[in-house]
Amino acid sequence: MLLITQTALELGFMYALVAMALFLSYRILDIADLTTDGCFVLGAAVSVTLAAAGHPLLAIPGAMAAGAGAGFVTAFLQTRLGVPSILAGIITNTGLYTVNLMAMGWRANKSLLGVPTVFTLMRDTGLGGAWYELALAAAVTLAAAVLLYLFLGTRLGLSIRATGDNRDMVRASSVNPTFTITVGLCIANALTALSGAIVGQYQKTVDINSGTGIVVIGLACLIIGETVLGRRTVLKGVIAVIVGSVIYRFIYAIVFYTKVVPVDCLKLLTAVIVALAIAAPSIRSWAAFQQRRMSAGRRE
Repeated sequence: MLLITQTALELGFMYALVAMALFLSYRILDIADLTTDGCFVLGAAVSVTLAAAGHPLLAIPGAMAAGAGAGFVTAFLQTRLGVPSILAGIITNTGLYTVNLMAMGWRANKSLLGVPTVFTLMRDTGLGGAWYELALAAAVTLAAAVLLYLFLGTRLGLSIRATGDNRDMVRASSVNPTFTITVGLCIANALTALSGAIVGQYQKTVDINSGTGIVVIGLACLIIGETVLGRRTVLKGVIAVIVGSVIYRFIYAIVFYTKVVPVDCLKLLTAVIVALAIAAPSIRSWAAFQQRRMSAGRRE
């Protein structure tokens, strides 16, 4: 049971970076960025390939740079070529399949067996003891959360937040929304690639299909966290994605351990939870309207 708890915490912190990226793109910028699945694999592919070449530390910023590049392509399609945001993400995600194959040497998977990773380097330092993997994953995620929170408090960060609220107002304030959207999507996809990079070195392998459904998982973590902590402030939002990711991984671990729900059906369950959570305000409004309608009918 201790091993399950430890693994759930480790994966919870690693995948929280994806939820953090969706918090920036979906909540702050109000853009449905579907680049996430391919960008996650891109980060893992670049990270594993560079680690296999003997550069596990360089692999992390390298993966983030590749992810930022993917975000730039999505932003360019959306802002310069007039492609709708959802289609822009789908187009970039489709193209990333080939890019990811190229990054892995035209192979569908790549492993790091017997090759040093950032986790083995952490173990060799003696920091964290038996929990060195959790210590590293938590340190990376918390550092990213602090930096994101501080960035969103800067002038550029406030401009990005304002862009998500009202682009016309931002444009009237002499701020170029094209620039703020591009910066926001680059940072969001860099965070997604960072998650893929850490997970790739943690699992010591990457597969071309390992990113399937990541955007749904990230949304589930985001919504679970917001349900628990709310999203009235940026600080609560950043903390919520971490809490939601850890909770989701614990739910995943409990389901896997108790076999209450078949593991093969877990992604379907996740999709249903996300759909209901997103539709919750509309469902509540509909229920309230029906209640008022029934009350009016009784009075008549």
